[in-house]
Amino acid sequence: MKKIILSAIMLVGLAFTAQAQDIAKNSLGIRLGDNNGFGGEISYQRGLSQKNRLEFDLGWRNSSDVDAIKAVGLYQWVWNIDGGFNWYAGVGAGIAAWDHDYYTNNNKYNDSGTYVFAAGDIGIEYTFKEAPITLSLDARPEIGSGYYDDDNFGFDVGLGVKFRF
Repeated sequence: MKKIILSAIMLVGLAFTAQAQDIAKNSLGIRLGDNNGFGGEISYQRGLSQKNRLEFDLGWRNSSDVDAIKAVGLYQWVWNIDGGFNWYAGVGAGIAAWDHDYYTNNNKYNDSGTYVFAAGDIGIEYTFKEAPITLSLDARPEIGSGYYDDDNFGFDVGLGVKFRF
């Protein structure tokens, strides 16, 4: 019984030590997403250590009646799954400006404003060893104040391509 417990502890320790993988010091790319309209972001990641990084995104959103520009900063923790596959989670904040055109009783109205929000981030990524490219898929819930439709919760699903340098 002692040998089984000792073996299990060793396997768990080996699994945690095998998780280490280098994060690129710098990555630059695009992230396409959908949060109240399709949009894109320029995305920059800065590696802080083997398991932590910062991500900064600047982008726009466009739908039939709402346009927005948004800046987000996230702190992320990264865990290796196997080889080039990683999963990550993070927290951060952002600021955005929006412009909303709408119609009521055949009259056109325009409203605009800014809002601040807190954001989370969870995703999966694959880093190619043969090329300096990383592909990612993530979900980013956002909660804040000042949205155009008084819905203080947003949810963004994004697909990204980044180039490491």
